[in-house]
Amino acid sequence: MMKPLNFVGSSLDDLRNFPNEARRAAGFELRAVQNGLEPSDWKPMRVIGPGAKEIRIHVLGEWRVIYVVKLRDAVYVLHAFQKKTRKTSQHDIDVARQRYKQIGGNL
Repeated sequence: MMKPLNFVGSSLDDLRNFPNEARRAAGFELRAVQNGLEPSDWKPMRVIGPGAKEIRIHVLGEWRVIYVVKLRDAVYVLHAFQKKTRKTSQHDIDVARQRYKQIGGNL
């Protein structure tokens, strides 16, 4: 069964602002997650909270989608952004962390 996608805060609008090719790649990866599979390129984001993961997209720059699968019922997209430096900015971590707390954190 495919899990629904729930976008938290401005994450849907942020994702829609990705260039077409990067947005398509993100959609493909999120569809895999909805179907219980792992994205093709990801890393755990423990700094945001248990279970948070970052999808890495390398199309027309570097793009990231931070999500968490909550209790098997849904995929929550916490944050979508362009990564401009090697290290994820504190601002992007803070945004994702705050949205993680919003959906009940500490899953």
